[in-house]
Amino acid sequence: MKLHAPFIQLPLRFDAEALAREVAALGEGAWKPHPQGFAGNSMLPLVAVEGDPDDESFTGVMRPTPALERSPYLRRVFASLGATVGRSRLMRLSGHAEVTRHADQFYYWAERVRVHVPIVTQPTVRFECGGAAINMAAGECWIFDTWRQHRVLNDAVEERIHLVVDTVGGGAFWDAVGRGRRHDERRPDWSPTLIEPAADDANVEFACETRNLPTVMSPWEMNSLFGLLFSHAVPHPAWRTVHELTGRFARQWQGLWFEFGDEPTGRERFREALHRYVEAVTPISQTLALDNELPWHGAMISTIAQVAVRPDAV
Repeated sequence: MKLHAPFIQLPLRFDAEALAREVAALGEGAWKPHPQGFAGNSMLPLVAVEGDPDDESFTGVMRPTPALERSPYLRRVFASLGATVGRSRLMRLSGHAEVTRHADQFYYWAERVRVHVPIVTQPTVRFECGGAAINMAAGECWIFDTWRQHRVLNDAVEERIHLVVDTVGGGAFWDAVGRGRRHDERRPDWSPTLIEPAADDANVEFACETRNLPTVMSPWEMNSLFGLLFSHAVPHPAWRTVHELTGRFARQWQGLWFEFGDEPTGRERFREALHRYVEAVTPISQTLALDNELPWHGAMISTIAQVAVRPDAV
């Protein structure tokens, strides 16, 4: 999600030592290689589709995995966020390893933020986003702008472990973000609330996603996503043509939506409209860019076109 700052610290903090004990109790066998195979990176699923730690999908009914069911204080941390939770994991970065520079521009990231709670870390671990670089201290709670270029460097010998929660948020969550502070703010009165382990942690419940990807994208969501992309466009003479093509496509999509909604009978018509739009706009938009260093064409395709009609939709 695009944020007004590279990093925002939420007014929450947690007992990192208690969390580290729970993580250690899960054992080495629960850890898995990073899905993209990044050297020195591994992960431990905590919320996954139907609670299956072997399912790395973004889409489906999300539930706690057996590892999270065995970790009561971690459950308390999830619940304290006041958010509807999507796919979430422990992410481990070994000593002298890194998460290479990238930006998250898939549809999934248009409305989601990634919450980081450092559990095991060192002062030399550096998280870079945009032009900013910070050290997230153990027990703190942060979100960052996933659309900006970012990377993590661990130049220490010891490993780094973060709880990483993907979420669209919720009322209480965004209230907390509103009370948060930018990474470059200095607040003498800053005092995050400590969420300590409690006797009833094993019984704590939190909301998980059950809806996360449309079968056919509504015209309102599509216009919102196009608005987000255009608002961060770098000036270029070709924008007028792209605007015209996009407006024509959006109006056609709206007409089809009011005719068919997401009923199966209309999906081929949606696909045809989408194909014509992508075919027309691709040669032009490949030369355009967003102000966060992303190519506009790549962001448009991955944010909208790939999921406007799901490939698996019958």
